[in-house]
Amino acid sequence: MDVTVVDAGPRQVCRSVEVAAPVAELYAMAADPRRHSELDGSGTVRDNIKAPPELVVGSKFSTNMKMYGLPYRITSTVTALKPNELVEWRHPVGHRWRWEFESLSPTRTRVTETFDYRDAGAIKNALNYYALMGATKANAAGIEATLARLRDRYAG
Repeated sequence: MDVTVVDAGPRQVCRSVEVAAPVAELYAMAADPRRHSELDGSGTVRDNIKAPPELVVGSKFSTNMKMYGLPYRITSTVTALKPNELVEWRHPVGHRWRWEFESLSPTRTRVTETFDYRDAGAIKNALNYYALMGATKANAAGIEATLARLRDRYAG
């Protein structure tokens, strides 16, 4: 299955793919920040230097990142969590990353990843900050690479 574009509405970049793996296994990877580098296809996520043993809404986790050759660290806050269905966190700049999981069978799951910048702030949205910075295009490519990597990891 190909990675497909999902129209999630304005100020959201969203893609979906079917993965030949149980929903619980895929959810566990997204719900554990220490495993995010296993998911990342963009090449920006390095490792987590601080994360709680188990996420709850309000949990914070810090991640080592690298973009354009420059290392940096961010601390994100978990904003939504539903076991085997949803993991979402807010980046310090204001956008959110969301992972949704839909069990299609005991061994098949639809995974949807969304870069959501609807609530990033009035000034950023008025200035079209994310588009001007190239984030919408770059994140679309990163999401597609991430989901293709996840799909291929479980391909028979």
